[in-house]
Amino acid sequence: MARGWIWAYEGYDPEKERLREALCTLGNGYFATRGAAPETPAGETHYPGTYVAGCYNRLTSTVQGRQVENEDMVNLPDWLPLRYRIHPAGSRPGPWLTPDHAHLVDHRQSLDLRGGTLSRRSVYEDRKGRRLTVEQERLVHMGDPHLAALHTVFTAEGWSGELEVESGIDGDVRNAGVARYRELANRHLAGWETGTESESVVWLRCRTVESDIGVALAARTVAFCGPEHDGRHKAEPRQEPRTVHQTLLLPLAPASDAVVDKTVALFTSRDPAIGSPLRAAVSAVEGAPPYALLLASHRRAWVDLWHQVKLEVPGEPGHILRLHLFHVLQTLSPHTAELDVGVPARGLHGEAYRGHVFWDELFVLPFLNLHLPEISRGLLDYRHRRLPAACAAARAVGRAGAMYPWQSADEGREETQEVHLNPRSGHWLPDRSRLQHHVGTAVAYNVWQYCQATGDTEYLYSKGAEMLMQIARFWADSAEWDDTVARYRIRGVVGPDEYHTAYPDSEADGLDDNTYTNVSAAWVLARAGELCRDLPASRRGQLLELIRLDPAELDHWEDVSRRLYVPHHRGVISQFDRYGDLAELDWDGYRGRYGDIRRLDRILEAEGDTVNRYQASKQADVLMLGYLFSPKELAALFRRLGHELDDDSWRATVDYYVRRTSHGSTLSSLVHAWVLARVHREDAWAYCEEALIGDVADIQGGTTEEGIHLGAMAGTLDFVQRGMTGLETRDDALWLAPATLPQLSKFRMRLRFRRHWDVDMRLRAERLRIAVPDSERPGVRVRLDGSAYVVAPGTARWLELPTDMPGGT
Repeated sequence: MARGWIWAYEGYDPEKERLREALCTLGNGYFATRGAAPETPAGETHYPGTYVAGCYNRLTSTVQGRQVENEDMVNLPDWLPLRYRIHPAGSRPGPWLTPDHAHLVDHRQSLDLRGGTLSRRSVYEDRKGRRLTVEQERLVHMGDPHLAALHTVFTAEGWSGELEVESGIDGDVRNAGVARYRELANRHLAGWETGTESESVVWLRCRTVESDIGVALAARTVAFCGPEHDGRHKAEPRQEPRTVHQTLLLPLAPASDAVVDKTVALFTSRDPAIGSPLRAAVSAVEGAPPYALLLASHRRAWVDLWHQVKLEVPGEPGHILRLHLFHVLQTLSPHTAELDVGVPARGLHGEAYRGHVFWDELFVLPFLNLHLPEISRGLLDYRHRRLPAACAAARAVGRAGAMYPWQSADEGREETQEVHLNPRSGHWLPDRSRLQHHVGTAVAYNVWQYCQATGDTEYLYSKGAEMLMQIARFWADSAEWDDTVARYRIRGVVGPDEYHTAYPDSEADGLDDNTYTNVSAAWVLARAGELCRDLPASRRGQLLELIRLDPAELDHWEDVSRRLYVPHHRGVISQFDRYGDLAELDWDGYRGRYGDIRRLDRILEAEGDTVNRYQASKQADVLMLGYLFSPKELAALFRRLGHELDDDSWRATVDYYVRRTSHGSTLSSLVHAWVLARVHREDAWAYCEEALIGDVADIQGGTTEEGIHLGAMAGTLDFVQRGMTGLETRDDALWLAPATLPQLSKFRMRLRFRRHWDVDMRLRAERLRIAVPDSERPGVRVRLDGSAYVVAPGTARWLELPTDMPGGT
């Protein structure tokens, strides 16, 4: 449950432990560690995991007699291990205590979102009434990205004697956090070495098997036993081939606590300005300050970060949004801007999707652009560095330009698996999701949105323009003229829906004229052409030479952008050509039979059927256009393509697909809430609420424990920031078209817009207040309901919101 800045769990529930571990992950953008109990090894109940951003390794597995390669984000050596047992005077040692032990009588854990710490309190009592209270706090340092710490206080009640504590680093780990991957190769580490630097410092180093990344961890464990024992304790290091431990025997009595502080440093050979990861780790941990000072500097770093991303929403929605923001910042922090990494779809919280980068940045960057744009730029740089790989991929299939992969990891090659497991049937099936070429549009869209929000023309005219042009070139070359419809067509693709990967009974992969793909491709072509014409002469010449762009190509782009085919059927926009010819699904029958039908594709396949036969979508597809573009911009895009999109036709399209979507992705409810807020306001909250609780309640049935859904979390933040306000950043102004929901009609946020770092925006009772801090910069231009305003520096202005809701267009 959530209260204010604390996210807490009362009691111990083994069945929910892995979910809590994911939601209690701590990270700093460089690395993150799941909220697993340090006393317990990995197993069915617990799964400790530590992941460094961008640390991947490739292994080959045998699946159905085929050799299959997969690149995974690597589960690195576990720095958490710290177990304990009591040695009462005159008695034999007790058992090693864990939350799973029968002696546990009380348990609570809480996540402090403001300070970035995880606290746990466990009380154990044996049959003789001897109690041990363990209070533990941990952090992954937000200021120094290589440090983490564990602070544990032991209190005895009803006994005296010694406490045995074993602290260590466990390198004998695998990637085993996702059940459906367990038949695949999962041993990513090799070459273990362990050692000790002193009585209090131990270390472990190893390498990834194929990518050959060196990894080193060093741990300093010190204990304090109170003045009556003169702080004395005995420590004994112990090395094993893949693990290293320190055993401490601490005097303990009811009148005196024992404190154990474990400080850890983690480095890899990818880190800059180091010679050896091991030397760096040992030096960092030996030079690290005591826990109290580490905690203080860690909290200061979080205070600075929270100041930059202020978003206040009252009530329970606000509590959940704060948790979402916390996890976004732990995955993508200011440290991320200095790394060569993308947006991992499941955060640094688990191994689902193998830690790959999909299109989720489409839902993440719009929020970051207005708070931490340096992170957005760093994430776009990840895409730019892999532009040569995207161009090579396009050439490999006979296309010009850049074809970005659906799943990306280290090198920028296509990492989408060739087969995937249906856990319901146990069948390995062909995976055609690599045909989702619309990921390139997401890259282009993010470039444009970042530059509009920040005014970073230097980026737009260089790296941004290069990516936009190559993506536009790919779409222009993918479009084929068809005389039968007198339109350009894009064939053999898969749209955001993902359920539909081929026509029924067809041996060919992919579908023709997915509307989302075609319309968004038209947008890319139009924007790229516009940008090329608007470039300063010197920049234009450099760009044309860099990408060898023939000016005649621009005329072709213009033509394609106006004549791409958009299929329709029965008065609505078709998801793809011939979608209306598919059979209708017995939705009520399947819900009655199975209850939860979110993963309808797995249900039908297990029955020997295929979702390709039905008008049934996994998630928003056509409706994604309503997420990407404002109503006016979407209507203008359709007019450019020769179609009129009025309120009635858009509403009819929305209604049509709302009834035919199973919401098998956490992104689906988010997009539906966004679209319905402007079409059917009364229905939007149910979808918004589902998006909010998607991970908290694990509504996808066991997926959150494998890693949070980062795009959905960031998307809920952006739903408040842009969805409720209709906020657009263009023409050096904030354009507003509010469409608030009663449940989210009061909030406050701080934005960083172009030259202004602290634009304060508050919504109260159908009035919007915009305040601009005092500076020598020009005022902030605002456009609302056809009127233009300028909020001068050092002033605030209340704006009355229009009483009527905006329509679909």
